[in-house]
Amino acid sequence: MPLPKAELHLHIEGTLEPELAFALAARNGVQLPYADTEELRKAYLFEDLQSFLDLYYGLMAVLRTEADFEELADAYLARAAAQGVRHAEIFFDPQAHSARGVGMGTVVEGLGRALDRSEERHGISTRLIMCFLRDESAESAMATLEAAKPYLHRITGVGLDSAEVDHPPAKFAAVYEAAGALGLRKVAHAGEEGPAAYVREALDVLGVERIDHGLRCMEDPDLVERLVRDRVPLTLCPLSNVRLRAVDILEEHPLPRMMAAGLLCTVNSDDPAYFGGYVGDTFHAVHEALGIDSEGLRELARNSFEAAFLDGSADEEALRERYLAEVAAYEFE
Repeated sequence: MPLPKAELHLHIEGTLEPELAFALAARNGVQLPYADTEELRKAYLFEDLQSFLDLYYGLMAVLRTEADFEELADAYLARAAAQGVRHAEIFFDPQAHSARGVGMGTVVEGLGRALDRSEERHGISTRLIMCFLRDESAESAMATLEAAKPYLHRITGVGLDSAEVDHPPAKFAAVYEAAGALGLRKVAHAGEEGPAAYVREALDVLGVERIDHGLRCMEDPDLVERLVRDRVPLTLCPLSNVRLRAVDILEEHPLPRMMAAGLLCTVNSDDPAYFGGYVGDTFHAVHEALGIDSEGLRELARNSFEAAFLDGSADEEALRERYLAEVAAYEFE
């Protein structure tokens, strides 16, 4: 039985495995520019974030109907359950779909059908976080928030993803203020390829509660001190960082230094179909490559539940305590 954990940094579109991509392409009459799944897998070698995004957005063409999004989410949840995930906070990118003529309702209702039965079918509680594409305009983000209003009963929070360089968090100050007024929780990608200053900006201007990635905070000792003091969670994705060349090799990842500094680190898979492993695989990889021992892995798992958005009610707090008790009781082989 794997170590119980929460996954807090997971793009549902990034769980599209080649086999499902071809199945959905056939169902929806979409012609993929690859001969077969093997050729597609060979394309999963990236020079940087942008080269990944080009393929990532291209493959989304196969996602057309509510049934497609339902099947995508259900496939992820099944894999996640097998790797010990007990709670998942799932990102989705509505602008990438609306640009193809696929509306907000199709995406949210399709994902929602899988999430509604997730606890019963997979033993995983879930939250849905709507991300804005930072390389699109602030006006587009605001229109996306407006389109989401009929579906806010299904959406816990907002995030900010896609190409980071030259797209500072402050660009989205107004839409984050509007999201906060609607009662939505706030997270943002910052400090992956962008500078440590973007992490500060996400905190100060957007008012985020968690930083997605945040690797480059280590370049700013004062920022590290602040993140430690304020217990701001970082949702790190080590396999992603290596695949996208933010870190040359996994053995050089700063995760051990970040943990030693007292940062509230969590480990996640990001876009697991593209980056070589789901979250359980990532835990195994950091154990092997970085020498993080059993108690270090337990700390990462505990952090994941402490950082989760499970504080809206007494029932949610009870669920968090149950998950934390499972982590505390876990016996490593």
